[in-house]
Amino acid sequence: MSAITLDRIRKTYPGGPQVLHDVSMDIRDGEFIVIVGPSGCGKSTLLRLIAGLESCEQGEIIIAGRRANELAPQDRDIAMIFQNYALYPHMSVRDNIGFGLELRRVPKRERIARAEAVAQTLQLGPYLDRKPGALSGGQRQRVAMGRAMARDSSTFLMDEPLSNLDNALRVEMRTEIKDLHRQLGATIIFVTHDQTEALTLADRIAVMMDGHLLQFDTPEAIYDRPATQAVAAFLGQPPINLLPAMDLPGWQGPSGCVVGLRPETLTVHASRPAGPAIAGRVTLSEMTGAVLVLHCDTDAGRLVVAAPRSALPPGAGPVWITHDPGKALCFDQTTGARIETPVRAPASRVQAANVIA
Repeated sequence: MSAITLDRIRKTYPGGPQVLHDVSMDIRDGEFIVIVGPSGCGKSTLLRLIAGLESCEQGEIIIAGRRANELAPQDRDIAMIFQNYALYPHMSVRDNIGFGLELRRVPKRERIARAEAVAQTLQLGPYLDRKPGALSGGQRQRVAMGRAMARDSSTFLMDEPLSNLDNALRVEMRTEIKDLHRQLGATIIFVTHDQTEALTLADRIAVMMDGHLLQFDTPEAIYDRPATQAVAAFLGQPPINLLPAMDLPGWQGPSGCVVGLRPETLTVHASRPAGPAIAGRVTLSEMTGAVLVLHCDTDAGRLVVAAPRSALPPGAGPVWITHDPGKALCFDQTTGARIETPVRAPASRVQAANVIA
């Protein structure tokens, strides 16, 4: 059992500002939780509190049904994987993986057997006698993961473990970490500022900003039903379009409402559709493969549209974009909270832009 409860956690460093503000989470046994947010939001501090590397001034940390606030790190049944791998350069892969077991006075034969078994799981068998300096970045990351796995802990804490890898290797390692989670069945708490990692890895995502937990839910719920405008703006690539409702034709009914339009929910037309339109221009077109990302200046403000390359006619010329109001997100202009049932435009579709390339 490795369920974790964080109850109204606060943290303030001496002489500094408050870093965490009443953060509460119930993490189920075996879940893959990703804590995501911009730099300085408190996510790594929260991870260190769970690990016991720092103490909280207020609140409770419950691990496997036991209050852990006063427990030493080695008594929490937690393994931690850091951003910098923290491998011993003079030790072989075998000895690095088994080092934690040596500190726990596990007999040498058992230590070697467990290290080699973990190495085989991580496809590190051929490299057991190599030193870290002779390994690639991805292999070193696997060794760091192997050292944590060898301890047979019920919970793994990962603090931005993929940030030092190139993009191709990050994608590969995301797949490996997800596979390992399925194999181990352990609880994993993974800290990152990368929204793609959060959306692809997590069973549930905790979105943090300025020390506050803004939303804790599944990736689908956070993306489709963000609790606040700040959450909607943070998750999504290309980012969501946020425009005052009064600036969009057909949306003049709602007052004090900001409309959020995901770029992929907008549809490009080669000929002008019926209904109201906003004049504008394409200022930048980015080809990302099969998808074009269009940056458009319109009378309503800047719009970003993600459209298939096949949707645009060749050469320069006008295009038009439509949007179904049912796919829009609406936020209170003052509080930023999402509005569940805003007053909808009477038209079946909102013509979001009449764009001239």
